[in-house]
Amino acid sequence: MNDLLKNKKSGWEEVSEEEKNAIFTFSEEYMKFLNSAKTEREIIRETEVLARQNGFKSLDEYSELYPGDKVYFINRGKNIYLAVIGTESMEAGINIVGAHADSPRLDLKPNPLYQEGNLAYLKTHYYGGIKKYQWTTIPLAIHGVIIKENGEKLYVSLGENDDEPVFTITDLLPHLAKEQQQKKLSEAINAEKLSILVGSIPDTSEEKEQVKSNILKLLNKKYGINEEDFISSELEVVPAFKCRTLGFDESLIAGYGQDDKVCVYTSLRAILNVEKPRRTAVCLFSDKEEIGSMGNTGMESHVFDTFIAELLNKTRINRPNLLDKVFCNSKMLSADVDAGADPLYISVSDTNNAGYLGKGISLNKYTGSGGKYNSSDANAEYVAEIRRLFNANKIKFQVAELGKTDIGGGGTIAYILANKGVDVIDCGVPVLSMHAPYEVTCKYDVYMAFKAYEAFFKM
Repeated sequence: MNDLLKNKKSGWEEVSEEEKNAIFTFSEEYMKFLNSAKTEREIIRETEVLARQNGFKSLDEYSELYPGDKVYFINRGKNIYLAVIGTESMEAGINIVGAHADSPRLDLKPNPLYQEGNLAYLKTHYYGGIKKYQWTTIPLAIHGVIIKENGEKLYVSLGENDDEPVFTITDLLPHLAKEQQQKKLSEAINAEKLSILVGSIPDTSEEKEQVKSNILKLLNKKYGINEEDFISSELEVVPAFKCRTLGFDESLIAGYGQDDKVCVYTSLRAILNVEKPRRTAVCLFSDKEEIGSMGNTGMESHVFDTFIAELLNKTRINRPNLLDKVFCNSKMLSADVDAGADPLYISVSDTNNAGYLGKGISLNKYTGSGGKYNSSDANAEYVAEIRRLFNANKIKFQVAELGKTDIGGGGTIAYILANKGVDVIDCGVPVLSMHAPYEVTCKYDVYMAFKAYEAFFKM
């Protein structure tokens, strides 16, 4: 009878000491990456460095492409596509692993700086699905770019190092919060009060808004900017926490932005190991997934189509309508995280169809909500193909849904590629506290994701 049942043991029960060491080493490297790349722009910059170190060249450095060539293209500094050209014609299809580089956060408003009473603040507009109360009273850092009127680009990262100031969003003390505590959790913190505290020293040479004036003088001295420069900036407020090992047994990882940077890193490491695949291997990191994948750096744009068309041009096989045929013959793993079943909140999970930490990578045949709305729903033939691949390569996996039916739901970029004709299934790491400032993953699952994406690229 045991031979008929699916193996639902923890992956830790089956690893050798050698594999455990490999898991821990890989996780240390992942945590270093997460600490150095908290925003999509930083991820793209780090990815380009690692790619070039491993033999990848920019698309414009190639006039023609041949099997084994490694190429990448960066779209506006916020998303990237990497490919290793296969020995088989791209007409027969390509293998794609796609993750997203953006994470829930707070963005500064275009005119953010203001003074209230004797304190100065920066106003924010939250990005993606957050619980607003989780972002108060924690240390925050500011990352991003400022484009000055003369075109000069300034990179900003402030609040990460021990010798730098941090920022925070204040909240009421419990002694005065009787009215606040009677509100719904979703209404306890007003979005317009998600303002970060940035200073209190007045500039006595000014008559009005003395603290704001002092902050502007400090920013001008440090960065050479004025108040209008905020208009042409992209400044993101993220937790200043470091990604750390979690637990007495050191089996877990705690860190900001693991949705979806855990899939970014594991798929990046996977494609760096690919030399001359049978089918062209493509790894993509998109932007704007957390807010609908719109815009010219989101997956809904046609920039990815243009990249694949350029690969067809430079492999000398392009012709009218070939791009559509390539997509219809292609396969994809939509590398996005899954909601890990939390024993403390198990009532929202269908326990027989949930992803558990320590049991490997999660396959989500469909996401969406309610009656599978806004879901691509992978066909059974493709699910069987991925199942065979993982079993053949001893990759532990589980099949999950995002909570009980009608409880919630969510989406990924899977449907966008499915609309092009690509066979797609969501395939990612289970996460606890998803979208919170500090998310939790299991080192075993992270390593299984890396092995899964590597096997898929090489199939």
